[in-house]
This record gives sequence, C-alpha cells and structure tokens, in this order.
Amino acid sequence: MELLLVCLAALGAAALTFFSGFGLGTLLMPVVALFFPVDVAIAITAVVHFANNLFKLALVGRNALGSVLLRFGLPAILFALLGALLLNWLSEIPPLISYTLGGRSFSISPVKLTIGLLILLFLVVELSPRLAKMAISPTYLPLGGMISGFFGGLSGHQGAFRSMFLIRAGLDKTQFIATGVTIAVMVDLTRLLVYGNTLLGRDLGGQWPLILSASLAAFIGSFLGNRLLTKLTYRSVQLVVSGLLLVVAVGLISGLI
Repeated sequence: MELLLVCLAALGAAALTFFSGFGLGTLLMPVVALFFPVDVAIAITAVVHFANNLFKLALVGRNALGSVLLRFGLPAILFALLGALLLNWLSEIPPLISYTLGGRSFSISPVKLTIGLLILLFLVVELSPRLAKMAISPTYLPLGGMISGFFGGLSGHQGAFRSMFLIRAGLDKTQFIATGVTIAVMVDLTRLLVYGNTLLGRDLGGQWPLILSASLAAFIGSFLGNRLLTKLTYRSVQLVVSGLLLVVAVGLISGLI
C-alpha cells in the first residue's frame, strides 16, 4: 500500500509542479512522511528529486551559465552540507513533548517541528504575490546560494529562494532553467552524501524498490503534466496544494504525523 501511495504521490507531485509553483520535493516529502520518520522521508524524497533532476540535466544542462554556477552554486554546496548535517543532528534529539489522544500516543520532536515550520514558511513565500515575484540584485548571488543551499540540505525546500536570486542574474529563459536544474543537482548530491552516512545505510536499505518506482512515477508525472494538464488554472491548483500542505505542516508541528 505504501509503495502504491508514494508512487501515486510522486506522479501527481511531478505533474502538479508545472502548475502549483511548488517543487517535486515540497509536494512529495509530506506524503512519504506518512509512512517513514521525517528525516528518512526527506532522504527518500532527495533520491527521487535527484533522479528527476538528473533527467532534466541531461536535457538542458548544457545551457547552464558557468559564472552563475560558481557564484551561486559553490556557496549552495557548502551550505547544503551544513543544512543536511543540521537535519541529522535534529533527528537524534529526543521528543520535546509526548501526549495521548484517543488512546494513541503522539510526540512533538525537534525535526518534525522544524520541518513543519519550514513548510509554513514556504507556503507564505509561494502564496504571497509580492514575495513570489521578488527579484534580488545579482550582487547577492553568493548569499542566495547560501540560503537556498542551506534550506535545500535541511528540508529540500530550495527552489523558491533560488528563483528569487537567479531571476535577476541576466539569464535568458533557457539559461535560467538549465542553471537552476544544475544547481539543484549539486545541492541534491551534496545532501545525499550526508544522508548516506547516517540514513541510507541504516534505514533505507530495503526501500530501493520504492525509491526506484517513485522515480519512474515522477518521470511519468512530468510527462503527463507537460502534455495533459493544460486545462487547469495555476491559481486553483496552487490553492488546493497549499491547503493540503497546510494540513501536513500542522500535523507535523502537533506531532499527529
């Protein structure tokens, strides 16, 4: 059942990224977190996200702008490492609060609380027209790499901040897409190296069928999203997805998930 639901979530998330404004990782991770601890869910999602971005990189990577990769990508790698290490540290801290509800035990852990609050933060960024359209001077590209890389390593939420900084970097549409995908691959690879030491070998050894199936489902979802979902309006999908993410964020913060 979990294999089926995660694959359906990967397919739907990849398709909806064309219309909701949210990235694959933002949409997929909460679903995976229903079946696995949050830190493990982030690691599983990172593998699927990395595979999907490698597919995109093969298609458009040659158009990435080298100067931006150096100024934005290198700081992103360093701070993705720090974010991933922070996730590992948070996952080792015991629950802050435990309680019983309806005869079931629940707990609020630092990692759940952190990820839940981050989801709320990115909901604000994505739903605010002013923030979503914010463009920051190219002078601050290294700072953008630090911010985007750190949140990418910690929770996988990197796309919104990356776009804020790259949109004013003097890139044409092709270069913007290619450079963003290349940086995403760099961040994904960095965080997976950290997750691999403490999570992949311990908790994900038996989950490769799920990961591979979800990656394939994401490829199919990207294809379907590009071909078949043109009748959906951007705002309607964005609002529906935001409502679902809000429920997940509250569930994580409260310990119900």
